[in-house]
Amino acid sequence: MCRNIRTLHNLTPSTTDEEVRAAALQYVRKVSGMTKPSRANQEVFDRAVEQVAHVTAHLLADLVTQAAPRDREVEAARRRARAAARYGTTGTEPAAV
Repeated sequence: MCRNIRTLHNLTPSTTDEEVRAAALQYVRKVSGMTKPSRANQEVFDRAVEQVAHVTAHLLADLVTQAAPRDREVEAARRRARAAARYGTTGTEPAAV
């Protein structure tokens, strides 16, 4: 699950609220061991996701760097190249149905 969490700091264009929430959701899923909580745990799970997203947004806003922002397309190409080397794929094959 955590492989889907991407670096969110110092990107161009800037990180969106949806990306922050998606990363928070992945984190809470990993820590709790649940991808879909039961009804009894849904409220606690949702609250944890919102709190992690809130803290993450503050973290990203407060971080400083002198480095130039990284381009999302270049980073995506690097991830595809690493996946191709690791799994022997080009990353352009259609998804299995």
